Amino acid sequence: MKRARIIYNPTSGREAIRRDLVDILNVYEKAGYETSAFATTAEPNSALNEARRAAEAGFELLVAAGGDGTINEVVNGIAPLEKRPMLAIIPAGTTNDYARALRIPREDPLEAAKVILKGKAAQMDVGQANDTYFINIAAGGSLSELTYSVPSKLKSMYGYLAYVVKGAEMLTRVAPMNLRVEYDNGVFEGRSSMFFLALTNSVGGFEQIVPDAQLDDGKFTLLVVKTTKFAEILQLISEVLTGKHVDNPNLLYVKSENVTIKPLDENAKVMINLDGEYGGDAPVVFKDHKAHIAMVANVDEMPDNSLIDLPLYLHED
Repeated sequence: MKRARIIYNPTSGREAIRRDLVDILNVYEKAGYETSAFATTAEPNSALNEARRAAEAGFELLVAAGGDGTINEVVNGIAPLEKRPMLAIIPAGTTNDYARALRIPREDPLEAAKVILKGKAAQMDVGQANDTYFINIAAGGSLSELTYSVPSKLKSMYGYLAYVVKGAEMLTRVAPMNLRVEYDNGVFEGRSSMFFLALTNSVGGFEQIVPDAQLDDGKFTLLVVKTTKFAEILQLISEVLTGKHVDNPNLLYVKSENVTIKPLDENAKVMINLDGEYGGDAPVVFKDHKAHIAMVANVDEMPDNSLIDLPLYLHED
């Protein structure tokens, strides 16, 4: 019998996962996995270390249950390995961007677990920033600091509203960066207020920032905001709601497998956000690893053009 290990954050999502844990275990047993669970602790890299241990012990499936930070840790535990188990996710954070992209229920942990019973997985790209891996977004600039500057308590109490309020506050003090951005077919050099490298179409709860996202094509979508003017940034934000921003002259919007970002000012500090958490400072070299990890996904409800390759079938009908 195949084995699954649920790695869950017992404090995520008002402890919803812990309340449903017995029923969640039964779902994976029904799917054909002898299933056990591990509760993360306050120890640094708790989820990462357990994910690596379980993968090296031969578990065929890991289930990352918690917020985007927990999922990111589990990915970092297995992404460097030559033999990687399949991954399922049970979201219990605030924005849950990755679950949104995979069309996994975000309000009910038990329903999220049941996605495996649909029997399909997608081979998903994984990003690498220097020595750290990420699955949804890398970003830099004043506004990108929004995702890790909102206190955890506010995230738990107010969810997405906490991001909106904090974003409105930060927009008035956008600090320009002088950057050199090297990508597959060109170079941008100049002032910028923000940059993104996206692997999915869901960024901070918005699905129109990358309207043409493909999740297994081996390329990031690179966005560089080439203005620091308040009015022009507001115009870009309004266009994001309709997907028209991709043609805005103040935005670089390209696909690239490799990206290098360096500050042009010697003493400048450009902090990098990886999946909503602080991920070090530039300079940084990014690489997209094509179809690197098989992810249990609600494939039939994902946009038709979001996957290039056919899904993996987990069992015979």
